[in-house]
Amino acid sequence: MPTHDEKLNLILFGPPAAGKGTQAKKLVADHGLVQLSTGDMLRAAVASGSDLGERVKLIMDRGDLVSDEIVIALIEEQIDNNPDAAGFIFDGFPRTVPQAEALDAALTSRDMAIDSVIRLKVDDDALMDRIKARFAEQGRKDDNPESFAIRLGNYNKQTAPLLPFYAAQSKLAEVNGMDTIDGVSAQVEEVLKRVRAGEPTQKKGFFARLFGR
Repeated sequence: MPTHDEKLNLILFGPPAAGKGTQAKKLVADHGLVQLSTGDMLRAAVASGSDLGERVKLIMDRGDLVSDEIVIALIEEQIDNNPDAAGFIFDGFPRTVPQAEALDAALTSRDMAIDSVIRLKVDDDALMDRIKARFAEQGRKDDNPESFAIRLGNYNKQTAPLLPFYAAQSKLAEVNGMDTIDGVSAQVEEVLKRVRAGEPTQKKGFFARLFGR
């Protein structure tokens, strides 16, 4: 069983269609990490019929947003239920700075921390072209260019404040998300290699570039 110090806890940032899910699955398979998806956890909680699940069900049935407090409680529950995990990948959380602060606090109370925040950096125009081509081929109503543009805009708005938050902690690493699947995976593995070696993963001057200084 790995100790707390040996666990590897990651956040993957990437917009829709960037391949974040593919990379997360590979990390789960190759490193024994547990992927904690906010949506999956909420659905599982409701299906479990637990007291917390009943609270979630009532909130969702009303059409209300589940509070950060409940999402953190679900995350803590999954961490405690997977003591043998080699670490965790946080998917869909955090989305705001208060959520990031709450996650840090929850991990700190367990002698854990986020080791690296890996951002799949992509070209929005190229992603849009990819979606247009896929829509022309498959015609999926939930994957049309108009709705994708809204989702992409929301993602960029939500994650923008989180970049300086994690950059200030020197935990932000960027990989070229426009590379091939194997190419992105190789870049991610290089980040993990540096994390395990205790080497910096954030390029020098990144924080200054983030603010145009």
